[in-house]
Amino acid sequence: MKLYALATALTTAEAFTSTYLATISSINSRCATKLGMTDEIISPFDNNTEDDGGDGSVSTATFTPLPSEDEPLDLTWENVDLVLEEMRPYLIQDGGNVAISEIDGPIVRLELQGACGTCPSSTQTMKMGLERKLLERIPEIQEVIQAMPESPDLNNEQINIVLDSVRPFLQVAGGTIDVDSITGEGGVQPTVTLKMEGSAASLNSVKLEIAQRLQRHFMISGLRVEWA
Repeated sequence: MKLYALATALTTAEAFTSTYLATISSINSRCATKLGMTDEIISPFDNNTEDDGGDGSVSTATFTPLPSEDEPLDLTWENVDLVLEEMRPYLIQDGGNVAISEIDGPIVRLELQGACGTCPSSTQTMKMGLERKLLERIPEIQEVIQAMPESPDLNNEQINIVLDSVRPFLQVAGGTIDVDSITGEGGVQPTVTLKMEGSAASLNSVKLEIAQRLQRHFMISGLRVEWA
């Protein structure tokens, strides 16, 4: 009895498999007919195909693939911008951007814009990020330099313009702020030392806001703000 049941099950399975394969074959055949498939497949990217002249031939389109990362690029404005385009999304995400200021022989000058221009880490962004990637892709480049936009001179008058914007808020809390000293003007890392008194003097958030305002005003990447 068990052997009979097993034989019946196998027969049913074979019949189902045969019917299934026949159905799939029929479907494939109908799909091939509807899609106009033939034994010879014509690629739309075949440059040898004649232009469509009304005789049923296939028109083609040409495209220029992007260079491989292993393939060095020539030093041109377009290629420098092409490499920068790969890194712009990361800068834009942090509220910044980058633009080519000048290409002088093998020297490329870039301008960091937005938040990146005043960020204390802008030098690291330029050297460890942008310059390294550009040198990898364009070996002709010898150096990448940050082009600084025109900014006010670093002096007491200009610093007090920024401080005047925060003094009213400090006075409400009985506080004051003044310039203590300026050192390193014209150098790589100038330093402004401020003296703040009152209850706000102990708040790091207030100090951070004042430092950021000074950096945005002067647009000096290496500017340091210290407290007396």
